[in-house]
Amino acid sequence: MSADLRTEKPAGRFRRMLDRLSTSQEDLHSAELQEDTQATGCTRISECGDRQIVKVTGTLRTVTLRPRAGVPALEAELFDGTAPLDVVWLGRRSIVGIEPGRKLIASGRISMSHGRRVLFNPKYELRPLGQE
Repeated sequence: MSADLRTEKPAGRFRRMLDRLSTSQEDLHSAELQEDTQATGCTRISECGDRQIVKVTGTLRTVTLRPRAGVPALEAELFDGTAPLDVVWLGRRSIVGIEPGRKLIASGRISMSHGRRVLFNPKYELRPLGQE
């Protein structure tokens, strides 16, 4: 048996099982979200640039009501496994289905605000609950 064969990592299901056991739950969730982004044909949030028109997908981590310039604004943080994106609906106090843990696809023009990516009043599509 050559030295090359002895130093190779085990392949197949056993190796994948070991990788899953040694990876944190957060890393597994991030990897799953990144696969979903690729499968839906969306842009990774980490690759979105200022003023770029994008279609992104991910999971809502937080949803808050925060007034902007005296106007109610529903803000949510969307995460796709690569980076967070603030999604803001101006003039809205709530939207049915917009809640933490919900997956959605959003599209619109990215802007930068205080070093964070923001998507104002996006077109959005809630993902069916059965796919989560």
